[in-house]
Amino acid sequence: MAAPCVFCGAAVSYRLFLGSRISLAREQNLWKAAAAELQTGTGSQILRLRHTTGVTTKKNIAALRRGTYTVDFIKKQIEEFNIGKRHLANMMGEDPETFTEEDIDHPEQIFPKQKAIQWGEDGRPFHFLFYTGKQSYYSLMHEAYGKLLNIEKHQNKLQAKDLFLEKTKTINLIGSRWLIKEELEEMLVERLSDQDYAQFIRLLERLWAWQCEAAEEEFVQRFRRTVTIQSKKQRVEPLKYDEQGMAFSTSEGQRKSAKAEAVVYEHGSGRIQINGLDYLLYFPVLQDREQLMFPFHFLDRLGKHDVTCTVSGGGRSAQAGAIRLAMARALCTFVTEEEVEWMRQAGLLTTDPRVRERKKPGQEGARRKFTWKKR
Repeated sequence: MAAPCVFCGAAVSYRLFLGSRISLAREQNLWKAAAAELQTGTGSQILRLRHTTGVTTKKNIAALRRGTYTVDFIKKQIEEFNIGKRHLANMMGEDPETFTEEDIDHPEQIFPKQKAIQWGEDGRPFHFLFYTGKQSYYSLMHEAYGKLLNIEKHQNKLQAKDLFLEKTKTINLIGSRWLIKEELEEMLVERLSDQDYAQFIRLLERLWAWQCEAAEEEFVQRFRRTVTIQSKKQRVEPLKYDEQGMAFSTSEGQRKSAKAEAVVYEHGSGRIQINGLDYLLYFPVLQDREQLMFPFHFLDRLGKHDVTCTVSGGGRSAQAGAIRLAMARALCTFVTEEEVEWMRQAGLLTTDPRVRERKKPGQEGARRKFTWKKR
């Protein structure tokens, strides 16, 4: 009796299995049909959206463009342009206020110069120093050193024959300066380090120190640029004469709140009186005395002039600076223009603008702050 029951259970389970397969197949067919219909409808909607969007964009191009170029937009673009212009000027070492399109070094202007001095039409380098990376610089150093050796050989030959070259005039460098590094780089069309530039200038100064011929002088002057001599603008006091016929010159000087007037005589024994006292008594500090005597020491005129000074205001240090300036200006009457230029370059004819820094509110002094305490 157990076998028919087992058979009946197996038949029932088989029928249930077939029914579930049929229902699952129907559901799959329904899902496929629904997906196909949805895909067709979605595609048509997307096409409609694309079409309408394209039409809308084409219609509103003019309106959108008219709204883009507003006053604020143009103003923002101008500000960005000025910022970029300022950055570019700073990178090139130019003044941003006067920087123009002509100041820009375009690559098509720079590289053809380098190519013209480095390579020939066949693509081969001209110079045997090309592979050093700085052929123009090392070629120039070789030429300058060769000129220096020739001068030294000529001097040695004369000394061997117990002959000495008569002292001729050296190259006059007053009113000119050496080329700066940027100018030398532009001349050579090469980048130089600070060490390379300093080494080249030292070699030129050695060449200048010798008594040069015309060829060497012309070579040195290639690397000099004329500058305006400021001493021509310096006012020189006219020469005056006292009752005994002694020539003298007067001038004034200032330092901080001190004012001085000096009378320098053309001839004398080096006597200096300040407010009726000898300068050794008036200035007990050695530094103030050195300030006073520096103009005479600089011009090698110690003990050749007598000076009478009157000074008022300020302290001893400020009075010494005022008297030094007054005496230096008065000495310009008795020296040449070249010596006046030397004095100007040494700072003897320039008023010292430094003054005492004022005390600031909220702190102990000009720069000193109060001690900070937590409690």
